[in-house]
Amino acid sequence: MLKLAALSDYVCLGDSLQGINNWRKDVENQLDHAFENGTSIREIIAARSEQIDTALIFLWENAGLDASSLGLFAVGGYGRREMLPYSDVDILILSEDELDNATEEKIKIFVSSLWDVGNFKPGISVRTLKTCFEQAQEDLTVATSLIESRLLIGNQQLTPWPRRIVAQSWTDKTFFDAKMAEQHARYEQHNNTESNLEPDIKNAPGGLRDMNQIGWIAKRHFRVNRVYDLVHLGFISEFELGLLEQAETFYWEIRHHLHKLRKRDENRLLFDYQREIAAKMGYTHQQGQHPNHSIEQFMKRYYRMAQIVSTLNELLLNYFNESVITPRLPDYERRIVELSHNFKLVDDKLAVTHHKVFSESPSAILEVFYLMANRPEIQGIRSRTLRLLLLSAKKIDQTFRNDPTHQALFMAIIRTPHQLYETLVAMKRYGVLGHYIPAFGKIMGLMQYDLFHIYTVDAHTLLLIRNLNRFADPEFSQQYPVVCNVFQRLVRKDIIYLAALFHDIAKGRGGDHSELGAEDALEFCRQHGLTEREAKMVAWLTRNHLMMSLTAQKKDISDPDVVQTFAEQMGDMEHLDYLYCLTVADINATNPTLWNNWKASLLRQLYSQTREIIRAGIDRPVDHQMLIEDTKFEAMDKLSDEFSSTEIEQVWQELGDDYFLKESADEIVWHTSAILRHGDNPDPLVLIREHRKAVQLFIYTRDTQNLFATTVAILDRMNLDVQDARIITAATNFSLDTYVIHDRLGSLMSDRERRKQVINKLVEALRHADQYPGVMQRIIPRQLRHFAVENTVDIRLNHALNQNMVEISTLDQPGLLARVGGLFMMQGLDIHSARIATLGERAEDIFFVTKQDGSPMSEEETISFAEKLKLALEEASNRVTVQH
Repeated sequence: MLKLAALSDYVCLGDSLQGINNWRKDVENQLDHAFENGTSIREIIAARSEQIDTALIFLWENAGLDASSLGLFAVGGYGRREMLPYSDVDILILSEDELDNATEEKIKIFVSSLWDVGNFKPGISVRTLKTCFEQAQEDLTVATSLIESRLLIGNQQLTPWPRRIVAQSWTDKTFFDAKMAEQHARYEQHNNTESNLEPDIKNAPGGLRDMNQIGWIAKRHFRVNRVYDLVHLGFISEFELGLLEQAETFYWEIRHHLHKLRKRDENRLLFDYQREIAAKMGYTHQQGQHPNHSIEQFMKRYYRMAQIVSTLNELLLNYFNESVITPRLPDYERRIVELSHNFKLVDDKLAVTHHKVFSESPSAILEVFYLMANRPEIQGIRSRTLRLLLLSAKKIDQTFRNDPTHQALFMAIIRTPHQLYETLVAMKRYGVLGHYIPAFGKIMGLMQYDLFHIYTVDAHTLLLIRNLNRFADPEFSQQYPVVCNVFQRLVRKDIIYLAALFHDIAKGRGGDHSELGAEDALEFCRQHGLTEREAKMVAWLTRNHLMMSLTAQKKDISDPDVVQTFAEQMGDMEHLDYLYCLTVADINATNPTLWNNWKASLLRQLYSQTREIIRAGIDRPVDHQMLIEDTKFEAMDKLSDEFSSTEIEQVWQELGDDYFLKESADEIVWHTSAILRHGDNPDPLVLIREHRKAVQLFIYTRDTQNLFATTVAILDRMNLDVQDARIITAATNFSLDTYVIHDRLGSLMSDRERRKQVINKLVEALRHADQYPGVMQRIIPRQLRHFAVENTVDIRLNHALNQNMVEISTLDQPGLLARVGGLFMMQGLDIHSARIATLGERAEDIFFVTKQDGSPMSEEETISFAEKLKLALEEASNRVTVQH
């Protein structure tokens, strides 16, 4: 038992309010010291609650209220004795009758003293029994707080009234339904997942509120004061209670640290605090580990705890509904449908036929999910059956996995055309998937400490499978027109589902997760009866699941040679079709903000071009001249209605073959017609259009050294991000620049005035391109300030283009591209094209550059510029750290 400073030693020294204030500060210091030296958080919280009780009782008596007929109650979290350093102190002053003037004055003295003391954040309600009853009827929050009531001092006869009022105001059913609706709304606010990157440990699914919910509903019915009392009533088992208490202790420790760091009541586990709290809780970085390993392990424990709490919340509340509420409904009549020797439907939920089903027939563990996947009328699992299933799942071992019956059942689940995602989510939630595939169990709750992967690895994997399922749903054919058509042609969809299941399964082990995952996939497929060819297809997809997205985002897919190389890696249409579907589903399951019209068009373009090469024959060499002639012919045909061939050829003769090789006929028509209409106008030509659901910007102006730097600086000021850039310099020293841009505000194409404003700003700036506008200083987003991204610069010579390829990886931040463009300008480099990729907090950009005379940098110039560029990136990253 903690021995803390006594209040009596402080209040006898003079000013009692200042004495209490000093005492509270000293007690908090003692509690901090005790916690740091190993005292459990439960003892700390209980001791703090007891000290607050002491202070309130003293102030109550000091105000002369001890002789009144009132009752002073602790309610809410304080009523449960759950007091963290900055928790609200919620109290209720209850009276049988209306208050007289003298009592009201004493209450004012008491309330005033609470605020004067400091170190308190009181939440005070003063009610008569009548008003308490009225408010409890109308306000669920009031009723809930009364369930947790605890009399501190005063009229003992009032002790049972708060709970009695709730019992009279709400029936079991109305209270249960209202609390479940409240929980559903709370889940919605947190995206219905335990796996948020910055979770609210109190209110998110699987948080403290889920544990409180169990207590509120059970206490309302069973009239108990402690959750432990529910064990003796058979509502909860000792084992389940132990799991809840373990999670509660963990959450309380986190909340304690959050309160101390923020010096206020804080429940959000933001990036700002994760590293420091992980260290305080013993998750320290070890030599040789990834810099974020300790944070990821800490958060992995949190996500696993949250999953356990969510499952127990579901189990116990369903048990209460099935055993207490539903049987008491006046028109209730149990509906039973026999399904098999092992299972039946009871009120549309799956139930075992007897309690030894899983022990006598272990295959029933998987049969549960086979039935769920194939019987849409099943609305869940009965709580008693779920309890048995949760215990039986822990017994899945290698003998169970090696059983051919079990392997066949698992593959039957994977091959089901219905509800695969929902079934696998249930298998994960109830512990079956992680035990049947131990490697999957290791990635459950595993997060990556970045802004790119916004889900835990297990959640991402199952969302990928959900996305694949959607490709078969006509509802999504408009959103994913090409990939839906391709997916529906796949003959063996179980192959792509297995690849999805294994594609990230080796994350967290060290080494190349794609290679390690491919090995796991190959072994699993062989064990589960797939042919050698099918098993190798799953392994190939697992090993190469990033290839298509990396090719589309980081390479110039307008270059026929790039597409030819990719086609050779595919080999045939079967591999291409599978990989295309997997890639689209994977990107959408990693971070929904990553998927946009531009990215969709890149993948469609790569898929279509590769398909043409495969159908024509992969071994057929690329005929560059034929491609150029075909493109020119198609563009000329579209332009000839408005312009003469002489006018068109006059524009084209200034452009090199590379232009016609990489630009589409449609873009050439757009450029050429705009240039011809512009005529001899000396002003820069700036056009904006929506093309393939992406926003394209075209600039035709006299070439200057500052052109790219000025353009991207203005775009940044106008809240526009560059996703792709291609710069063509004509023989007449004019530049044809095409940019694909992302509008941060989303209104460029719908707001004509804004579009006009962007064009005018660019025209004005490009008229005076020699006057570089510089980089606009912006506030760094909060989340970016907590990530350390290694700054890398890689400069290589592209022999085919005779250009330097400059690849940078750095912390993404406002104005980054404008700043980099300025560096190229100062170095005297011309940018010919750029590929811009933002992956969460990390920017990975590629630029193709030459010196102003068109030649690449020498080896010495390359080394010198790489050092300057890296130094500038490090200075920019350091500014982010300093702002933090």
